[in-house]
Amino acid sequence: MKGEQNGEARIPRHVAIIMDGNGRWAKRRFLPRGAGHRAGMNRMIPLVEHIFTRGVKFVTLYALSTENLSRPKEELEGLFALLREYFFDCTEKLKRKGIRLKIIGERNLLPEDIALLIERGETETASGESGTLFIAVAYGSRQEIVRAANKALASAGEITAETLSEAMDTGDAPDPDLLIRTGKETRLSNFLLWQSAYTELYFSDKMFPAFENKDFDRALADYAKRNRRFGKV
Repeated sequence: MKGEQNGEARIPRHVAIIMDGNGRWAKRRFLPRGAGHRAGMNRMIPLVEHIFTRGVKFVTLYALSTENLSRPKEELEGLFALLREYFFDCTEKLKRKGIRLKIIGERNLLPEDIALLIERGETETASGESGTLFIAVAYGSRQEIVRAANKALASAGEITAETLSEAMDTGDAPDPDLLIRTGKETRLSNFLLWQSAYTELYFSDKMFPAFENKDFDRALADYAKRNRRFGKV
């Protein structure tokens, strides 16, 4: 187990967010689902900037699951188009702020040009020391655990809790202290299952495009009240 070890909760080092509700946000406004995904992308960038100003050092966003890849072709093409459109500007902003970008998931399932954009973004921000932004794209936690187990076995010769943690896609980061899910759903949906063993969970009824900075601050305030015992008295 990695992460905060004492019983007093302060500012979390690592915050994970399941960005849920883009499609439902659009539907309620009689808009196509693609409009919801664009609104979610527009919300994601300033939210991430705000999170890092609060003292958080690691942020992991669940953007696209492996299950999402089975969505209608038109919707997927719209999502990929958004990645192409926003990725360069997002990378430049992160680079200026000293934030390292790392994409986790199975990038071999993505279009080749997007995989190249990802590689470029990671390379250009690799020297960032102010924080780390993980974005989960074509990601599934069960699949990640299988990959990590094989990696740990090949490199360490055995699978232990420590070697498995190190082999995870987020292996160079502490486990999430706080996981936020927007969109009114109350499940993990195959996201960071291994890493979230002792993570504090916070669920918001707001759809992600409507999740404002003040809503994040409210989640931080709730987290600060919690007594994290990690199984101890």
